[in-house]
Amino acid sequence: MSTPTPADAAPGRALVALVNPNTNRRTTAMMADLARTELAAGADVVEVTAPRGPAMIVEPEALAAAEDAVLEAVRDVVRRERPDAVVVAAIGDPGRAALEAELDVPVVGIGQASVLAAAAGGRRFGMVTTTDRLAGALADLVAAHGCSAGFTGVELTRDGPLELAADPEEQYRQLLEAVRACERRGAEAVIVAGGPLSETARRLRETVAVTIVEPVPAACALVRTRVAAVR
Repeated sequence: MSTPTPADAAPGRALVALVNPNTNRRTTAMMADLARTELAAGADVVEVTAPRGPAMIVEPEALAAAEDAVLEAVRDVVRRERPDAVVVAAIGDPGRAALEAELDVPVVGIGQASVLAAAAGGRRFGMVTTTDRLAGALADLVAAHGCSAGFTGVELTRDGPLELAADPEEQYRQLLEAVRACERRGAEAVIVAGGPLSETARRLRETVAVTIVEPVPAACALVRTRVAAVR
């Protein structure tokens, strides 16, 4: 379920549990490594992978079903590791609200953090994703955080998530096209919606003039703020 780590963070450092709501351990490791880079000297990261469910969340039913797996995984790591914060690392934030109500530490979703970062200062913003069946859920996520007024919509790739996961260069090209479509709609910031798209999001940030919001770094920034507020 999780990789072996010390039971506690080093003295003076927070311990952040990053939970991947799908079962792909490679994706978990990629997102956790990115979180370690973003949090740098301020925190240690324990990576947690959902104990069951799909290897990729590509439809609303899978997103809903992931909530129970996330709750189970986080409760287990809380018992063992006593983290100072939890990051739910799927763009739909399955289980985030329930964990926030249950735990006495900050719980941040990468979807939540992305929306708040993209909408900061009243910016107009859009999203790009490879998962067309989650477009409605993503719009609902924006609405849940009160940011619909500035939302330009979800732009989709021509091919689906499984095909593009197998071809990173084509994934980059098609997401770039989608970012351009957001720009044409007036977006000043664009969320690359999906934790597994983190590597491509970093490439896009170096390519386009519009602000690219990367979900995992956005969550790390929000974690830093919220952990500092309770320490």
